[in-house]
Amino acid sequence: MIKHSRILPVLLFLLCSEVFYAQIRLCPLFSDNMVLQQQSETPVWGESNAQQKITITTSWNNQSCTAMADEQGKWKTTIATPEAGGPYSILISSGKKDKIELKNVLIGEVWICSGQSNMEMRVRESADFANEKAKSAHFPQVRMLTVEKATATLPVTGFQSQGWQVSSPETVGEFSAAGYFFGCKLNQDLKVPVGLINTSWGGTIAEAWTSGESLEQMPYFTENVKTIRQVPNDRDEQDKLFARQWNGWLDNLKKLDPGLKDPANEWIAKDLNTSGWQNFTLPGIVQEQKLTLQNGIFWFRKEIEIPKSWEGKELKLSMGVIDDYDFTYFNGVEVGSTDGWFAQRNYKVPASLVKAGKATISVRVLDTGGLGGFYQEDKDYFLEAPTGEKINLSGTWKFHMGLPLSAFPAVPKPINNEPNHVTVLYNAMIYPLLSYKIKGAIWYQGESNSGRACQYRELLPLMITDWRKHFGYDFPFYIVQLANYTALQTEPVESTWAELREAQYMTTHLKNTGIANIIDVGEADDIHPKNKQEVGRRLALSALAQTYNKNVVYSGPVYDGYRIEGNQIRLFFKHTDGGLKTRNGEDPKGFTIAGLDHQFRWAEARIAGNEIVVSHPDIAFPVAVRYAWADNPVCNLYNGAGLPAFSFRTDDWPGVTSGNQ
Repeated sequence: MIKHSRILPVLLFLLCSEVFYAQIRLCPLFSDNMVLQQQSETPVWGESNAQQKITITTSWNNQSCTAMADEQGKWKTTIATPEAGGPYSILISSGKKDKIELKNVLIGEVWICSGQSNMEMRVRESADFANEKAKSAHFPQVRMLTVEKATATLPVTGFQSQGWQVSSPETVGEFSAAGYFFGCKLNQDLKVPVGLINTSWGGTIAEAWTSGESLEQMPYFTENVKTIRQVPNDRDEQDKLFARQWNGWLDNLKKLDPGLKDPANEWIAKDLNTSGWQNFTLPGIVQEQKLTLQNGIFWFRKEIEIPKSWEGKELKLSMGVIDDYDFTYFNGVEVGSTDGWFAQRNYKVPASLVKAGKATISVRVLDTGGLGGFYQEDKDYFLEAPTGEKINLSGTWKFHMGLPLSAFPAVPKPINNEPNHVTVLYNAMIYPLLSYKIKGAIWYQGESNSGRACQYRELLPLMITDWRKHFGYDFPFYIVQLANYTALQTEPVESTWAELREAQYMTTHLKNTGIANIIDVGEADDIHPKNKQEVGRRLALSALAQTYNKNVVYSGPVYDGYRIEGNQIRLFFKHTDGGLKTRNGEDPKGFTIAGLDHQFRWAEARIAGNEIVVSHPDIAFPVAVRYAWADNPVCNLYNGAGLPAFSFRTDDWPGVTSGNQ
């Protein structure tokens, strides 16, 4: 006889399993507080039991439509949305007991907000957060959904999110600041709800946000796309693959490194002649000590005297913190290696290597970017005996450049959750959104592509066209041009950021695009300007004028041609609404001029109506002019609406990023 106490858990398990299996599961885009695009045929989709009938009922018209789940339980249908308004509700059911009701649904304008860290930057990190936090209660019709960060080597349909959030003092701190202030301006001027989908990731490259099928059209990316497609989406397999790639890359570097490739004269040898080596003060940074301005493989050596009492004993070697990958040798034998500039280096020197008298410590440092060297204090660098006696290793070492980074084979990057691979962000953070109806997109990215600005002239328009193709229509796309950043540049210079700004502006030749100039919003010492209020406002001005046909000034002065007049050049502009002006009535600044030698000098500039006339007393025949051409330029030209002039150049001479891939 079977006891009831054993039957009951089994029955409960079966009942609970059936309830879970029958439960309707919606894409995270569909939640309470959501915003749907007005006056559109809007797709709705999710999962349930296979071959199950799903009924969707919308409160704005009390009408129902149905969808039938396929064999995998996936279903999809469309609902017709009315003019902006709400709140409404949507009931989704597959029977009397299995239903989901979405509440507080608004109908309005939906925009995607994407890019790198300046789009990701939150409202709580922007200027005057206390005031903005209080004001957020006045914008309950502004809602945001944030797509959680993810990567995928092939397109995926799912993503993680906390769902739609209503603007309030409790929630707004986590909203994308640029997106939020853009949405508030639209809501204020259009008097309609605004939904914002934040899908952004700091430090990311544009090609990561572009589909493989589009990137294949650019020859440089063809092999990269092919390679990433062969990588499994399984995280463990990705880690194993990267380990193989990394170890193979390190082995290849050893063959190229002059300090290791000649067995008869290796730089780890105890008796190596270092008369041609430079002095280096440890701790310290190679670039700051002006030993080289390049990245690459650096070699460091120091000779010490081992006391007789230490012979045959295991020693502790502390090398502090090294930027960024070290291989450390004692008397020509490797005793340890560590990856990561933040990691402490503590190594054991085997007793068999410890002999009384002269000993050599060699450190081979792999510096793949930024600064390279030794970061901690003098006391953190020592050799220690078991008795506690120490030899301080700070002070003068010998330095030699091994191999510049420019001679390295391409550095492999991790694949698991590493965003800077081609297509991986498109696959995981754009592809799952493709069926959702949107009005348009705003884009704040470019810093990570600035070294390849010339390539960006093709890459950014390709990405925009790619998104439009997959969404199925040519929606508006608005770009934030890079702000001013780094120390103010007071001499005429070449500039990767100026070339990237140029590439961004050139993208506006693509239909239904626009751009917001924030050349005066940046901060010299912070790549993330805190005044995101003005960033959002200027983006919204472009959308209000170009998408919503409002009569507002949306652009600062734009270069529109030039004429050489003897020893001066006359520049023409459009978007001079209210006339060309400067701050406080000063003379125009930021113009440089070049003659036949192609050497730029500061120009004398004056406003002549809606034109600028520039010259230089030592240039009899000028051939080119540039304005605001620097990472952080001197510039002060505006129109009467208070919007800054865009940087430009009249020449098409090869820039510093020409040919960079």
